[in-house]
Amino acid sequence: MALIVQKFGGTSVGSVDRIMQVAEKIKGFKSKGHDLVVVVSAMSGETNRLIELAKQIQAEPDAREMDVIVSTGEQVTIGLLAMALKATGVPAVSFTGSQVRIVTDSAYGKARIQQIDDDRLRAELAAGRVVIVAGFQGVDEHGAITTLGRGGSDTTGVALAAALKADECQIYTDVDGVYTTDPRVVERARRLDKITFEEMLEMASLGSKVLQIRAVEFAGKYNVPLRVLHSFKEGPGTLITLEENVSMEQPVISGIAFNRDEAKLTIRGVPDTPGVAFKIIGPVSAANIEVDMIVQNVSQDNTTDFTFTVHRNDFRKAEAILKETAISIGAREVAADDKIAKVSIVGVGMRSHAGVASNMFEALAKDSINIQMISTSEIKVSVVIDEKYLELAVRSLHTAFDLDAEVAQEV
Repeated sequence: MALIVQKFGGTSVGSVDRIMQVAEKIKGFKSKGHDLVVVVSAMSGETNRLIELAKQIQAEPDAREMDVIVSTGEQVTIGLLAMALKATGVPAVSFTGSQVRIVTDSAYGKARIQQIDDDRLRAELAAGRVVIVAGFQGVDEHGAITTLGRGGSDTTGVALAAALKADECQIYTDVDGVYTTDPRVVERARRLDKITFEEMLEMASLGSKVLQIRAVEFAGKYNVPLRVLHSFKEGPGTLITLEENVSMEQPVISGIAFNRDEAKLTIRGVPDTPGVAFKIIGPVSAANIEVDMIVQNVSQDNTTDFTFTVHRNDFRKAEAILKETAISIGAREVAADDKIAKVSIVGVGMRSHAGVASNMFEALAKDSINIQMISTSEIKVSVVIDEKYLELAVRSLHTAFDLDAEVAQEV
């Protein structure tokens, strides 16, 4: 018997029939004697519907009132799921984030959790009830409703698991675990039994959509065992843990992540003087645009070329800012390209293996894929390439690092 926090996403509770299926799954766990806290998202599509309603009133909706509006999606789901459980004979009670007292800061739309009052949850668990909590939301010190950002229900689940010192936090979604890469791109991608928090964090930040980045950070910080499972298919899923698999058979690379939502900006002929990097990046950051990869080259005429990437949604805005900067600092020109993609190999095995980057570059060269930018960390290597070669690059690297070897032998 264990204390388990389970989180079900929007597709898992997307209809009354699916909510009833989730209730049956929860009933099965409860029948084994487990204590359960269940976190749910809004029904699929509901948050987008609410956002569109708000935009019909205000083109740029007031942030505080927007949180009041979008938080209602989860409130509907918790009530429906509690009713479904009661209909099957399972005692249950639902709570909004403010009722639990998930206290956050006042950054509407992207609030961060500061503390959780777990007394009410523990009392309900002690009374034998399944506790259902609305994900994605909390309350600030002034009593205002706040939300944690899109995908924030994952963070709610992990935060509750940390506060309750749960034995495991289970994230139920429409995939049966974390794969070596997207199976829609590589048919022979395989599910990982286990992955470290470090690897999962890198993969999430590099484009893997299985888990929200903040949820992985939270789980790693508080050492919450995290398991990704399919909502309606039985299976062991993927366990995300601090423990590194030291098996001799463990591959150097655990997975390949990629992101199509990249754009590249280059400012050429910049006078190579102290502080020039800040003059270029400062205005971009001041516009709340996140910069990813950066490359700077110095030429023989005491000028430098400076290249960086941003999210494609920020491309035009960043380009306009950079053109203004080019004029003010006397740069020669600005070049822009929104037809790029980032491909990354990730694995803690890189720490103890040499030549990983070289193998990556060799595999791409064999398929005549040109590398435009390179970025590395202790457990990852990322490259920027032409978007049209993305899927070819992912398949080539998946094979080059033996990630599909087992499946290939079975075919």
